[in-house]
Order: sequence, then structure tokens, then C-alpha cells
Amino acid sequence: MTKLPISRRAVLAAAALAAPALLATRSASANNLEKARAAGELLVATELHFAPFDFTEGGRQTGMNSEIFAEIGKALNLRIRFQDLPWPGVLPGLEAGRFDLVAGPATITKARMERYRFCAPIADATVALLKRASDASITKPEDINGKTVGCAQATAQLTQLQNFIRDKGLNVQVREYQSFSETYADLAAGRIVAVANSLPNIAYVAQQRRVFAVVSPPFGAKVYFGYLGRKDAETAPLLDAIDGVIDAMRTDGRLAALQTKWFGQSFEVPARVVEANA
Repeated sequence: MTKLPISRRAVLAAAALAAPALLATRSASANNLEKARAAGELLVATELHFAPFDFTEGGRQTGMNSEIFAEIGKALNLRIRFQDLPWPGVLPGLEAGRFDLVAGPATITKARMERYRFCAPIADATVALLKRASDASITKPEDINGKTVGCAQATAQLTQLQNFIRDKGLNVQVREYQSFSETYADLAAGRIVAVANSLPNIAYVAQQRRVFAVVSPPFGAKVYFGYLGRKDAETAPLLDAIDGVIDAMRTDGRLAALQTKWFGQSFEVPARVVEANA
């Protein structure tokens, strides 16, 4: 075997040592879309107690989110892996980098837009009240005065409910729950008189369970639902790609068809929310 000069051996040894570090640097510098494609999957956090966007039926996930993300996965050639979490832990988990995206979806608000980047909106999120259909004492939102109303913790719907109570000078006891499924159970049992949630959600619940009815009109500001990710350069290409899929679905009618399927009606949604109303 021919011996290499010491200087050349030293150079090759140094290169061998440097190779793993170079690969690590390249991996670290890859954006989140590239990382997802390298892994072959997109990790998406959600809460499976937010019908009709995400819920379980017969032990399997169903809802509008799973159908939209099936289109996203097909378009981006990625497997979609959902992680079910209680909503209060979803946004902190996103900030900690435990998953790529939040599929809640979340209400697009000013405060959230300062911290996160939202994808193109997928539905109306204006807040309204759900009551028991037999309760004749509530015919408009202001009729909750002196009563107990439920809402889910750490939600934009809770904030809008609290703002409505404050602005109208109402005396309302607000009971907070871990999930909206729990609020509906307590509403049916008569432990609360109404639930504040986004109109598409409660319209679906009222359609599925005739013991409930929607109180008109909605009382919240005109807001929209959207998926969201971290607001940084590494996440931007991924969100750009998802925006492209949602834009195509809005243009060709697939988004409106899914809205009609899950809400009983379609909604006019803007291509982007530049400034939130709440």
C-alpha cells in the first residue's frame, strides 16, 4: 500500500471529520418544507373536539380538516400525520417546534397575527350563541344577562364573549371548559343556558342535534378561520405552498363544496386576511 504524504493524510482526515458537521449544517439550514419532504410527512396539531372541522366518528378522525389536508398532502406529495391535543396546549407546542402546523383551525385575530402567520382563510368564524331549542327565554344575544354561559378555554371565541358582555354591561357568569364537546354536554344537561362558539360550528351542532338551536344574530366581529404556523423564514416556504393549495381549492370550487358539505352552506372568504377585525 502506498503511503500518503503526512500533509495529504492530514487534509483527508480533516475533511472526513468535517463532513458530518457540513451535513448537519445543511440539515439545520433546511427550511420546514424541505424538512417535511425529507421526512415524507407533515406533522399537524389539532383538537379532535371541534366539529365539524375535526372530530371522531366510529373511532376515526373525520371532518373538514382531514379532507382539506388530504388535498394538501396530495398536492405537496406529503403524508399528513395529525397530533390530537387539548387546545390550550396547541399554540405553545407550535412555538416550541413540536409540530409543523396548527389545523384547529384558529380564529384570525390581531393578537395572533402578531405572533403567527396564518394561511389563506378557509371559513367564516363569526361568534354566535347556541341554546337549547326549548328555551324561549333567549331570543337574542343580550338575553344571556343574569345567566351562565359556557365557552372553551384559551379561545378567540371566549375573548369575544367576554368583550360582548363588557361592552353591553351584562351580568353573565362565564364557565370555561377544556373543550367545546364538554360545553355541549353541559348545555344539554341544563347546567348552562348557552354556548358561545363560531357560527359554522354551532350551526353544524344544531343540525346534528335538534335539541339545540342557534341564537340570531351573531354577536361577534366578522372574523375568519385559518391554519397557522410559526412566523419565521424557515416556515414561510411551507406556508406559501399550503396557501397555493388553498388558493386553488377556492378558485376551482373545492373549498366551497367542502363548506357546503360540512356547514350546510358556503362562505365568502377573502384570499388573505391582511388586517383582522378582532
